[in-house]
Amino acid sequence: MIDQILIEQAHQRVASHIHNTPILTNSHINDLVGAEVFFKCENFQKTGSFKARGAINSVLQLSDEQKKKGVATHSSGNHGQALAWAAKMAGVSAYIVMPENAPKVKVAAVKEYGAEVIFCKSTLEARETTLEKVMSEKGCTFIPPYNFDNTICGQATCAKEVFEDLQNLDFLLTPVGGGGLLSGSALSGKYFSSGTKIIGCEPELANDAYESFHSGELQPAKEPITIADGLRTSLGDINFGYIRKHVDDILLCSEEEIVNAQKLIWQRMKIIIEPSSAVPVACLLRHKEHFAKAKIGVIISGGNVDFDV
Repeated sequence: MIDQILIEQAHQRVASHIHNTPILTNSHINDLVGAEVFFKCENFQKTGSFKARGAINSVLQLSDEQKKKGVATHSSGNHGQALAWAAKMAGVSAYIVMPENAPKVKVAAVKEYGAEVIFCKSTLEARETTLEKVMSEKGCTFIPPYNFDNTICGQATCAKEVFEDLQNLDFLLTPVGGGGLLSGSALSGKYFSSGTKIIGCEPELANDAYESFHSGELQPAKEPITIADGLRTSLGDINFGYIRKHVDDILLCSEEEIVNAQKLIWQRMKIIIEPSSAVPVACLLRHKEHFAKAKIGVIISGGNVDFDV
């Protein structure tokens, strides 16, 4: 079980390596929602997403023997970039298994950080079997993208910063794919802002977290085809345990709503966000009557966009 001390220790461990990212507001969006909305902009984070937090927290806790043999993971992009960066920071080799349809910008970034990319078919089974082969050959340590307490503790530092900067938030919204950010945010909410309701946000076409939360049993992802490529992963069982206990609700949005929300942020806030980051904004707009007159935090999870798509 992750307790308050573990999150505080993680924040102390990673603070000198990451950005305490800015919180931005926009009066037009406030008017659209009928509430006060505060955007925690992890698109300005190292490697362009919140994933840097969990990756560096995990790498910094490796033993000397593990560091010698390197680290590996599977990732559609953001965790791969983050682990490649964290490994470079620590002087450790990194091997990143990526699906063939991963955004080109994310593949290029992984390589630029000095990691070796190994491609596989775009299924979870292919990712896992390819990763097992790499680990067997290299003897390296698997750093999970979300289903791992060290990763979750690192991701929890994002919401911790939100709660340090903003008091009396009514809601905090985050996207949910594998569940690292949502479970970490929920734990930070429990320990640092117990009055804040934590809301997960998910595409209708990748709704395994929604189905799991509302059924009470972990449901596998069913061929997710959403534009939000960072949310195509199945919810982790460790993450689900925390989410079931500490998250207040999970909401859904359509593909059209995701695209419109992404355009809204680009046009009105003049910042680049990826489709996964637009999902909480889309859910907020779809369910705005639920959030009327509230004080709302939204985690913009990343800004790594493939402009060729």
